[in-house]
Amino acid sequence: MDTKQYRYRGNDFQIKQAPTFVQDSTAELKKIKKQIKKNLKHIREAQKKMYARRHYGILVVFQAMDAAGKDSMIAHIFSGVNPVGFKVANFKQPTAQELRHDYLWRINRELPLRGDIGVFNRSYYEDVLVSRVHPEIILNSNLPEIHSLADVDDHFFEKRYQDIREYEKYLTRNGYVVLKFFLHVSKEEQKRRFLARIDTPEKNWKFSAADIRERQYWDQYQAAYEKAINATATKDNPWYVIPADDKWYSRLIVSDILTKRIEKLPLAYPTLSPAEQAKLGAARQELLNEK
Repeated sequence: MDTKQYRYRGNDFQIKQAPTFVQDSTAELKKIKKQIKKNLKHIREAQKKMYARRHYGILVVFQAMDAAGKDSMIAHIFSGVNPVGFKVANFKQPTAQELRHDYLWRINRELPLRGDIGVFNRSYYEDVLVSRVHPEIILNSNLPEIHSLADVDDHFFEKRYQDIREYEKYLTRNGYVVLKFFLHVSKEEQKRRFLARIDTPEKNWKFSAADIRERQYWDQYQAAYEKAINATATKDNPWYVIPADDKWYSRLIVSDILTKRIEKLPLAYPTLSPAEQAKLGAARQELLNEK
C-alpha cells in the first residue's frame, strides 16, 4: 500500500485535515489481516539478522491520545518477535530522581541496543506535549531559567524542539532508525472506547478518572501535537500520522511502514572468514568423532 500520504517531513501538518478513519477500511478485513501477517513475518526475519550483526537498532515511538490503541498495536505488531532482541519502555510521570536529571536522561537509559528493536510507549515527546498543556509540570524540574509559568513560553518549547531534532539526528548517525507514529483517534471514537471500558467488567482496569480529566483538554492537546509534529518532522526522521479509529487498518499501515523501512537496511547474517570456517569444520569433525 502507498503510505506516503501519512508521512510528514516538514511544517505542513494540519491536525484537523488529517483523517482518523479511512473510508471502507473494514470492507476487506480478511485481506487486511493477511497482509499484516505477511508484514509481521518480514519484521521477525529482519530482527534475526539485525540481532546477529549488531550494526543497526530500531526505535519505534508511539504517541497518541488516551484509548487510541497503542498497547494493542504494540502487542500485535511485535507478536512473535524474539524477546531477547526486543524491549518496550513506557514513560509515565517523571520520578523525583528523574527530575534531578536532564529530561532526556531517562530516555537514554531505555534505548535499545544496536541489533535490537525498541518501542517507546509514549516518549520524550511527552516533554513537549503534556508539559505544554500543563506547563506547571516544568516548574518541578528545577531548571535554572524557569522561575514562573511566564517563563514556560513558546521560546522555551522551541528550544526543546531543537533538542529533539538534534537528539534524533544523533541517533540516526549512530545506526538507529527512528520511526515516529502518532495514532490519530477522533474525540468521538475515544468516547466510545472509554464507555466500553466502563461498561465491560474485564476492561474496567483500563479506565482511570484521570482519562476524563485529560479529555477536557482535548483541543489543547490537539494544538500541542500539531506544533510538535511540525517542529520535529524532518527528512531523515519524519512523523507518520496514522488514522486510528479502525484498529485493524492502523495496524496494517504501521506494519507496512515498518516493513518497508527495515527492508531498506543492508541486513545480512555475518559471513565467516576462511579461518573461522576452518574452525567450524574442525569442531564438526570433533563432534562426529565422539564415541
